[in-house]
Amino acid sequence: MTVTTDPLLRVEHLTRTEDGGSWDALLWRAGPGWRMVSSAVLGGGLGERAWVLNAQVRPGYARTDPAEHLAGIARSAGAAGPGVGLMTAAHVGEYGEAEDEGVRAVATAGIGVTAWAAAPGPGAPGVPDPGTINIVVAVPAPLADAALVNAVATATEAKVQALLEAGHHCSGTPTDAVCVAARTPAPGEAPELFAGPRSVWGARLARAVHRAVHASLGRRTGDPA
Repeated sequence: MTVTTDPLLRVEHLTRTEDGGSWDALLWRAGPGWRMVSSAVLGGGLGERAWVLNAQVRPGYARTDPAEHLAGIARSAGAAGPGVGLMTAAHVGEYGEAEDEGVRAVATAGIGVTAWAAAPGPGAPGVPDPGTINIVVAVPAPLADAALVNAVATATEAKVQALLEAGHHCSGTPTDAVCVAARTPAPGEAPELFAGPRSVWGARLARAVHRAVHASLGRRTGDPA
């Protein structure tokens, strides 16, 4: 197990054995005092969360209980309280990380299946395949609910910018996921109201995500799917 040296969004690199193979995961034990907004299958939505797990699963993942699966992986690692669980078929060990004036981002950018968001054809019902570009961002300041939602949009814009600059003509993969964490406001503290790309914290978030996605793309040695 290896741990990054930065105390904010410090991820542990875990390894487990299941389904006849060895799979990695990244775990951030944020602890108390964080509000998160996420599109993740486990702990998605908006609320108080204490950890974030980004777990690699086998290609062709077909389990119908992904939230329970992720919760079990987190429990096995000793994560306590409510958390966020993301999954991907990409190699999470090839993650990229970046920091910008206090905001820290970690991205796993597998691009085995890419697409434009606005595409013809019907959507697929049911549980989607594991996400391939997963982004986790920590903001060391309180953000209002609307600002947290705004931060998700800002992170997505920065991701697309990085993909295009790296020569990938797509807006992402069909199953990307994101999690933005911000400090819980102290009593009497007013949260930041904006997190768009030209706001103070949104600009820092955008730059951190942009560099983290670039870094992960640069580390890729191939996608399993």
